[in-house]
Amino acid sequence: MSDVANRFSVRVEQIDGFEFRVKFDKEQFEPLRLDEPPPLGHDLAPNAARILAAAIGNCLAASLVFCLQKAKVATTGVSADVEVEIVRSETRRLRIGKVDVTLHTKLPADHPALTSCLTTFEDFCIVTQSVRKGIEVAVRVQSEA
Repeated sequence: MSDVANRFSVRVEQIDGFEFRVKFDKEQFEPLRLDEPPPLGHDLAPNAARILAAAIGNCLAASLVFCLQKAKVATTGVSADVEVEIVRSETRRLRIGKVDVTLHTKLPADHPALTSCLTTFEDFCIVTQSVRKGIEVAVRVQSEA
C-alpha cells in the first residue's frame, strides 16, 4: 500500500441488543445509530450494509460533482440510486454480493464535460475503489474485564 495520507477514527458503542451508536472523531458530527433488521435487531436504524451502500453512492456522486466542477460546469441535482444484492457465501454466511449504482444528473448525456468525466470520475472515489480492490481489515478483541 502507499504512504498514509490521513487517519481518522470512529467509536461504535452498543446501546441495546444489536442497536449501536457511532461516534465520530469530530464534535460537529452528530452520532449515528445503527441496528440490524429482525430477527436479530429491531430495524430502528440502518444497518452496516446500508451505510456501506450510502457511502458508495455518496462517494461516486461527489466524485462526479468534483470532476464536473473542475471542468467549470455548475452542478445541481446530482443523485445516486444504489441497489445492493445480499448473497450467501460458500459457507452460507450473508455477504454483499453486488452493488449497482445509477447516478443521475441534469446535464444532457452528450455534454462534453460529462462525457469527459465518465472516463475518470470513478477513479477518484476512495470508497468505491477501495471496496473494489478489497480493504485490509485487522481485527483484535480486547477484554475489558
